[in-house]
Amino acid sequence: MGKFTEDATLLLKYVGGKENVKAITHCVTRMRFVLIDPKKADIKAIENLKSTKGTFTQLGQFQVIIGNEVSEYYNEFVKISGIEGVSKDAVKESAKGNQTFLQRLNV
Repeated sequence: MGKFTEDATLLLKYVGGKENVKAITHCVTRMRFVLIDPKKADIKAIENLKSTKGTFTQLGQFQVIIGNEVSEYYNEFVKISGIEGVSKDAVKESAKGNQTFLQRLNV
């Protein structure tokens, strides 16, 4: 078991399971998800994970703040979930389906 195995397993459950994740990547401090149904994410449970520092949604992406160890966390999440990660550009493109008409015009 890795350092983040337990939290990554719970995060997968709390975002609505593998079937609710359309795309995933990470940046310097955050996991970036495109969720099929964002309402399935249990934000309170996610924010109560010991490795999570917060969540927010921006431009159709559900983002989970992990901190400086996000790369290690992400690798553990991908291994547990069996979801292949994609580039930030691919996540941005995928997230357009979750954006309002006005958000799509401004991007």
